[in-house]
Amino acid sequence: MLDKKVAELINTQINKEFYSAYLYLHFSNYYTEHGLNGFANWYNIQAQEERDHAMLMMQYMQNNDAPVTLEGIDKPQAELNNNMDPLRAGLEHECYVTSLINTIYEAAYNVKDFRTMQFLDWFVKEQGEEETNAGDLIKKMELFGSDPKSLYMLDQEMGARVYTAPSLVL
Repeated sequence: MLDKKVAELINTQINKEFYSAYLYLHFSNYYTEHGLNGFANWYNIQAQEERDHAMLMMQYMQNNDAPVTLEGIDKPQAELNNNMDPLRAGLEHECYVTSLINTIYEAAYNVKDFRTMQFLDWFVKEQGEEETNAGDLIKKMELFGSDPKSLYMLDQEMGARVYTAPSLVL
């Protein structure tokens, strides 16, 4: 059995991951409306990843006989006024998610729940990659986003991203 607090935190995180998917769909929609289909693709894939994160956590809870409670998902509140806004909001959100994962890890550590800590190791590593990717997008947009030809090439690069499902053994 999972520790009650650890289970509650993971359950909350499941819902946060689904919110993350909504947020990234919001970003994708913004870019689609502004003719940047490559960036829209990038955030559609991000949304798929976040959904998969939630599903992995759900499976972990179920494998440990812990109940899962799905809550309503809030409407994304990010205000998007220019091409940089989704990127900055994305980095900020990834940093927030990292803090949530760290909180769950700390709770598991405090009760010596090594199995949950091992499960979370993948998410800790993933969050490092997510923050790096989000920061890199900002740097690229700062370097190339003001030149239409460069922005076109950058958008093409974002459009080439393909989805790869996570390979995490539960």
